[in-house]
Amino acid sequence: MDLTWKLLSSTYIHKGPWATLRTDRCEMPDGRIVEDYYVLEYSNWVNAVAITEDNKVLMVKQYRHAAGIISLEIPGGVIDGDESPIEGLRRELLEETGYRFDDFELLCTVYGNPSTANNQTFTYLAKGGKKVQEQSLDDHEELIVEEYTIPEVKQLLLENKVVQAMHCAGLFYGMVKLGVM
Repeated sequence: MDLTWKLLSSTYIHKGPWATLRTDRCEMPDGRIVEDYYVLEYSNWVNAVAITEDNKVLMVKQYRHAAGIISLEIPGGVIDGDESPIEGLRRELLEETGYRFDDFELLCTVYGNPSTANNQTFTYLAKGGKKVQEQSLDDHEELIVEEYTIPEVKQLLLENKVVQAMHCAGLFYGMVKLGVM
């Protein structure tokens, strides 16, 4: 049984630098028409379970305005233009943490909310990071880099101290890959 909807038309409501909102008109497999299905278009994202050469996991704390919280997360960000996920991740890790990584292994590719948003998040295990520079943050970025042991990260997950869903998913995949969960 095919569950795929047929796209009949799309109308853009808002196009912005971080998000675009469109409404789609669709036909369901049984012929019913969905008049206004709202879709958020975002760029794809990339992040990493980033392990330094001395076996510490790099994490970042930053304010997240929509939720009004200080969030403990793994480093990463938006994939720019024609960058590959690894190129984007290498750039984001250097900008956010000052660490250079060259050893990458894809852990998972997830959708944050495929019912309303179209983008994917690629999470990698990055190993052997070396501090090579200071942070080089974007204008509206303020974040603190912290180092944790692998057992400490496992405990943070078990205590629900990491609340960004896509980062939790990547961290759980990373902990499984590292054999601690």
